[in-house]
Amino acid sequence: MPRGSEHDLTGILLENGFYPILRMPGGGEWRLDITKRHKHLFGTRVRVVGVRDGFDLLAVQKIEPA
Repeated sequence: MPRGSEHDLTGILLENGFYPILRMPGGGEWRLDITKRHKHLFGTRVRVVGVRDGFDLLAVQKIEPA
C-alpha cells in the first residue's frame, strides 16, 4: 500500500506505455499507476485522485472525466 501524500489533480490523460501520463495545465506531468479501465479517457481532460508513490508516480484511487 502506497504511503505518500494524497493528491486531487486535473489534467490531460496521455498514453505512454505501461504508465499513462497526466499532463498538468502548468506543464508538469505525473505517471499514473492505474488498475481500472481508462483507455477510453486518453486525450481527454480528467480528474485523478491518488496517493504519491515515488518521485512522479501516483497510485490512482479514482479517475473520471473532468
